[in-house]
Amino acid sequence: MITGPLLVTDGDTVRIGDVKIRLHGIDAPEQAQRCGGKGAPVWACGAWASGEVRARYAGREARCEWLDTDRYGRAVARCEVDGEDMAAALVRSGLAFAYTRYSLDYLDDERAAADQGRGLHAVGVQSPADFRQFVRQTAALLHARGAPEGCLIKGNISRNGGARIYHLPGQRHYDDTRINAAQGERWFCNTQEARAAGWRPAHN
Repeated sequence: MITGPLLVTDGDTVRIGDVKIRLHGIDAPEQAQRCGGKGAPVWACGAWASGEVRARYAGREARCEWLDTDRYGRAVARCEVDGEDMAAALVRSGLAFAYTRYSLDYLDDERAAADQGRGLHAVGVQSPADFRQFVRQTAALLHARGAPEGCLIKGNISRNGGARIYHLPGQRHYDDTRINAAQGERWFCNTQEARAAGWRPAHN
């Protein structure tokens, strides 16, 4: 049993002391995951979900039953706060999904959240597993086209006015955007790097 105050890393990962814990049976959006597109506003749903989990649980006392160890060396555990299963509460609130590849424990909670349009179910979010697969496939394709390893953000310079705009994977114009280094366009590895270089985010 692992006990102590929680430090929230993201929507499905916490830490107690020196132990990093992946919550058993659920999958939350990746920190960098964005939702929207196809006519809907694009927004940072991954950061939002992580922030919601942090607001609910950061600093609270938890009891976690260590069930397994994943390939990243994290404890896979079922955690309770005030006697409530954290994973079940997050799935019921629409902040995470049942990770049916590993467990069916929270499938009914997810169905209830989806039926009532709670949290992420209200915006038609892509599943975190599908998002990770998309990022891997995009990375492989862009690496073959000359993008630096792990750098997927496209820094484009508009032909009308020369505005410097960066596009993230999944955004509306990402696939159509081509990078021409001879014209000063470039790849970025993270949004902080893009902003520091003077690029602004695309609106959708």
